[in-house]
Amino acid sequence: MYQNRQALALGSLLFFIIAGTLLIVLALWAWPKYNVYKMELNGRADLKKAQWTKQILIEEAKAHEQAALMQAKARVTLAEAEGEAKIVKARAEGAADIERAKAAAQANEIIGESLKNNEAYLRYIWIKGLQEGNGERIYIPTEAGLPILEAGKAAN
Repeated sequence: MYQNRQALALGSLLFFIIAGTLLIVLALWAWPKYNVYKMELNGRADLKKAQWTKQILIEEAKAHEQAALMQAKARVTLAEAEGEAKIVKARAEGAADIERAKAAAQANEIIGESLKNNEAYLRYIWIKGLQEGNGERIYIPTEAGLPILEAGKAAN
């Protein structure tokens, strides 16, 4: 029985040695293959990451381009609106100027009609203007339509 135990212990020891050796040989054979497999997976992951980064940059560039186009269109639209507003304003100011000119022409016509046969009033205004004058010179045209220049000039 002792020999049986010894044989069993020796067989167990031999089994563990052979199994350990096989395990070491298997590990030495599998480890480089695992490293290659691991490097391949890491390479694929890095490639996918680079592709996604590239796609993100492309989409961001497209978004920036679209934003720039929209801003340019907005500036053009704003400039067109400002130009149209200036045109409308100029037309309104022109119409107002025309109305003011019509009113002034009517006022001048009314004043002219009222002064046509009113020589006494015109003399009154002329005399009053002479009295209120502050040393102003009055040039009176002669027969040839030329004024008598500074005849009897007032002493200063």
